[in-house]
Amino acid sequence: MRRATFLASVRFDLVAIQTYIARESGSRSVARSLTAGLRQRCHDLAALPGQIGRARPELGPNIRSSAFRGCIVFFRYRNGRFEVVEIFEGHRDIDGHFKSTRRTRL
Repeated sequence: MRRATFLASVRFDLVAIQTYIARESGSRSVARSLTAGLRQRCHDLAALPGQIGRARPELGPNIRSSAFRGCIVFFRYRNGRFEVVEIFEGHRDIDGHFKSTRRTRL
């Protein structure tokens, strides 16, 4: 069974999401639960056969996405792996972010 691999930058994404949710909800428990759910969602997506998610060619080569609880998981299939490249809260400027980081992360 295929498992998700995460770029190092995704750890920062998860910390930022957890911090934001804890601040907005007033509950670190809620924030931890959401980020644990996001990680599990990535592994669940990786385990599915074939290529899933919405193709996002405007964001970069082979980028796909899937929504989960107000967040968006961006991933790609690379060398037989399911690679998570970004996780965003839904309110962020996705196009602007990918344009500014395309050369360094992807």
